[in-house]
Amino acid sequence: MKNTVSSFFINNFRRFVDRFFTRKSSALLIWLSVFIGVLAGAMSALFDHGIIWISELRLYLIATYSDSAVPMWAVAIPISSLMAGLAFYITHRFAPEAGGSGIPEIEGAMEGMRPVRWKRVIPVKFFGGLLALGSGMALGREGPSVQLGANLGRMISDIFKVNKVDAQALLAAGAAGGLAAAFNAPLAGIMFVIEEMRSQFNYSLTSTKSVFMSAVMATIVMRLITDQDAVVTVTQYSHPDLMSLWLYLLLGFCFGVIGILFNRMILATQDMYLLIHKNQRWRFVSIGLFLGAIFGALSIVQPDIAFSGIELIPEVEGGHYLMGGLLMLFMFRTITTLLSFGSGAPGGVFAPTLALGTLFGMLFGLAAQQLFPHLVTDAGTFAIAGMGGLFAATVRAPITGILLVIEMTSNYEMILPLIVTCLGATMVAQSLGGRPIYTQLLERTMKLSMRRKRQETTRKAMSRVAPTDPKE
Repeated sequence: MKNTVSSFFINNFRRFVDRFFTRKSSALLIWLSVFIGVLAGAMSALFDHGIIWISELRLYLIATYSDSAVPMWAVAIPISSLMAGLAFYITHRFAPEAGGSGIPEIEGAMEGMRPVRWKRVIPVKFFGGLLALGSGMALGREGPSVQLGANLGRMISDIFKVNKVDAQALLAAGAAGGLAAAFNAPLAGIMFVIEEMRSQFNYSLTSTKSVFMSAVMATIVMRLITDQDAVVTVTQYSHPDLMSLWLYLLLGFCFGVIGILFNRMILATQDMYLLIHKNQRWRFVSIGLFLGAIFGALSIVQPDIAFSGIELIPEVEGGHYLMGGLLMLFMFRTITTLLSFGSGAPGGVFAPTLALGTLFGMLFGLAAQQLFPHLVTDAGTFAIAGMGGLFAATVRAPITGILLVIEMTSNYEMILPLIVTCLGATMVAQSLGGRPIYTQLLERTMKLSMRRKRQETTRKAMSRVAPTDPKE
C-alpha cells in the first residue's frame, strides 16, 4: 500500500513538472535543486537534533546507573562501547562506503568511479553517525551531512530519471546543501563544491545555479527548524593592526607544515587499523567497541579531548586556557581525532580540524602577544585565523576555509587576516608537496577496492580448480 501511494505521488508530481517544463529545460534542474536543498536542510536538522537527543539519553543512562559506589566513567564505558560497536557493525554490514566522512565517496561518484547506493547509505550514515558521534568520539557531523545531502541528490536524480550530466549537478547540489546546513554557512557550502570538487564538477551556468539554490534552501530550512544564530559564539573582533599581518602569514606557514603532517598521520592511522581488522567484520566491530569504551570514559573524565570540538572553540578563544594547557589539548586532541577518524567510523573531520586550528592559533597568539605586545592586543584574533588555517592546509580549499570561519563566527572584519593565514598555509603545503586529504583518501579507497577485486577474482579462480588426488 505504501509503495502504491508513493508511486502515485511521484508519478503525479513528475507529470505536473513536465507539464510546465520540458526535460531539456534548465528550469526543471533548478526546481529539483530547490527540492533537494529542502530535503538536505531537513535531514541535517533532524541529524543535529538526533545527536543532541542520543547524547542526552546517554547522559541520562549514565546518571541513572551511577552512584557513590559506581563512578560515572565506569557506567559510560559499556554504554558508549555498545553505541560505537553498533555503529561500526551496521556500517561494515550494510554500507561500507558510509564509513568516514563520505566526502571522498562523493568526489569519486562525481567522476563515475564510485557507486551511490542511496537506499543503503542514507539510513546507515544517519543512524551510524548518530551512534558514533553520540558515543563521544572526536568526529564532526558535517561529513555525514554532506554525504546524506549528496545521496538525497542522487535519489531525486533516480526518481526523475535525469541524464548523467544533470545527475552529477544534483549530486553536487545535495553536497553543497548538506555542508551549508551543517554549519549554517551557505557561501561555504557553495564554495566547497566549486573549489574542493573543481576537478569533478561539470561547470555550467545551470549546474552552478543548482548548487546555489540547494545551499540557500538548505540553510533556510535549517534556520527555520533551529535558529539564525552563528554556529559558534565568539568575540566580535575589529580589524587588527596592519603591521601585525606578517604574524598571520607566519601562522599560515606553520599550518602549512602541520597540515602536511596531519594528512600523513591520517593515512598512517588508517593503514594501522587496516592491518588490525584486515577487513574482517568481527575485528572491525571490536575496534568500535574498544574506541567506544575509551571515548566513553574520556567524555566524562576529560570531555575537552572528546566529541567534535565545536563546543571547545569559544572556551579557547575566550582565553580560558594557558599556553601549557593549550599545547596539551592540541596534542591530545590530535591523537583522539586521528584515532576516531582513521578508524572508519561514520563521522567527519571538519569540526575536529577547526578545533585543532583554534587551539594552535590561540597558542601562537599568546606567544606573539608576549613577544610583540605593541602589535598584538588580543590573542583571540589568531584563534579565529587558526580555524581556517589548518582547514586550508589539509583540505587545500582556502576560500572555503575563509568563508566557513566568517559565517560560523560572524567575524566579518577578520577577513583580511584570515585570507593571509589561509593563503600562507596553502602555499607552504603546496610547495612542500602536500596534497588535499580527500584526494588522497579517494585514491586509497580506489586502490583498496581494486585489491579486493583482484583477491576475489583469484579466490573464484582457485575454487574452480578441482583438487587433485595425491595417489594419482
